[in-house]
Amino acid sequence: MTTAVQGTPASRVGLDRRLVAPLVLIGALVVAYLLMVAGSCTTTGVGNCDKWAQGQDQFINALTIGGIYALIALGYTMVYGIIELINFAHGEVFMVGSFVAWFTLTTLGFSGPISGNLPLLVVVVAFTFIVSMAVMGVVGVIIERFAYRPLRNAPRLAPLITAIGVSFILQNLVFVIISNSIVTVPQVIPNPVLSIGPISIRAINLFVILLTLGLMVALHLFLGKTTLGRAMRSTAIDRDAAQIMGVNINSTIALTFFIGSALAGAAGVVQGLYFGVTVFNIGFQAGLKAFTAAVLGGIGNTTGAALGGFVIGFIEVLSSVYGVGRWAEAAVFGTLVLVLVFRPTGILGQQLADRA
Repeated sequence: MTTAVQGTPASRVGLDRRLVAPLVLIGALVVAYLLMVAGSCTTTGVGNCDKWAQGQDQFINALTIGGIYALIALGYTMVYGIIELINFAHGEVFMVGSFVAWFTLTTLGFSGPISGNLPLLVVVVAFTFIVSMAVMGVVGVIIERFAYRPLRNAPRLAPLITAIGVSFILQNLVFVIISNSIVTVPQVIPNPVLSIGPISIRAINLFVILLTLGLMVALHLFLGKTTLGRAMRSTAIDRDAAQIMGVNINSTIALTFFIGSALAGAAGVVQGLYFGVTVFNIGFQAGLKAFTAAVLGGIGNTTGAALGGFVIGFIEVLSSVYGVGRWAEAAVFGTLVLVLVFRPTGILGQQLADRA
């Protein structure tokens, strides 16, 4: 009897702790939605729009944009978590991925939506993602092998400067070889409005949100359930000890770069399919915001990076909703400063190494 009575409060406390994060997340989403509803008609006038419908559209838009930032941020945080390197070339990997998607779709002969042939649409979209993720994964491994590995034991400033140099190399290669202006990416996914109960959402938004969440879950399961994932986490904890235990350090770090760059390639495909355009200098802004997302959520923490990406997406859209879109970047970095002042390790703060 005594044992059962003493165990009950502890079980309840454990259950309460597990519920805290989901409840906080749901509460934050509700507040964000209400803020968007409240500000939806500030630019068009109350009589000219449906506040609830407009707020819903902006909420979905924020989830979509945040998902793109989250995919890029995951690569930043994975690389930092395992070798403590801020890979500033990662934004350009995302940019090149969008051009790979453009090249793949145009080479296949598509210029617009694929309507009335769902199997063909699925094959084309899947093929585009596979090609872009594979190509960018290989590019990430090449960058790691020839730009970062020789500097692995050098002072931290050396690989940091090298990362900036690789960023400029990728950007200028695209500038010279492909185009120095905006390139139109075929938007092959038809974009009808779908009704899911009271929610109206366009097909492309639903696709992007589900894809982003699916890739995040797959990464989480890979890191937590597979031998390679455990090898990556053990390398992040103690590289020398992991090597003694039989982990191939070079292969593990190369795998980290492959996965992170592949996710950036997937984000590049999403960029093209959603916005329909790409340009050689798009990687700088996207990479900077994704890096901010990784720091905001907790650098080295994959869940924190994803959370930070969505936070930035909501901040940007809220700025536009209230008619101060030109101040969106200031709001993003201002939020980062406030978070780091009161919680220097980020919102979640836990590093990839601590999750092993």
